[in-house]
Amino acid sequence: MRVLGIDPGLRNLGWGVLESDGTRLRHVANGVCTSSPGELAARLLSLHEQLTDVVQRYQPDTAAVEQTFVNKDAVATLKLGQARAVALLVPAQFGLSIGEYAPNAVKKTVVGVGHADKRQIDHMVRLQLPGCEIAGPDAADALAIAICHSFFARQSVTQRKARA
Repeated sequence: MRVLGIDPGLRNLGWGVLESDGTRLRHVANGVCTSSPGELAARLLSLHEQLTDVVQRYQPDTAAVEQTFVNKDAVATLKLGQARAVALLVPAQFGLSIGEYAPNAVKKTVVGVGHADKRQIDHMVRLQLPGCEIAGPDAADALAIAICHSFFARQSVTQRKARA
């Protein structure tokens, strides 16, 4: 199964693609879609076009997106929500199923604790995907989201088999 993980952001939207075969994970690609400051609609369109290119290029089977948490700055939260909408819309346009995960669930799955920092996430992603060159913290987060999704998808298959 090829998984696209997406870490939404208006300025930097991280993405990571990996292949999951049982418990084996293999890095395919990762990167960051960036938008330049300016009109919000143009920034969202730019992210949409870049993420569409990623999906077309790497042909994932499924996608996972980090859920947005609300912070004290309502305007920033709203803008992040709009970037997250792009992150949900693009995979949906390609008919992909989409998993959504809270940041603490991703951290707990990948690092083992729900309040891990960026360095810990990067370190654990590199351990699970040896030889992977990561394009930055947003791409590391996106790969962590993809790892989390592959773990829960594998767990779901195991549970279905146990019930059968």
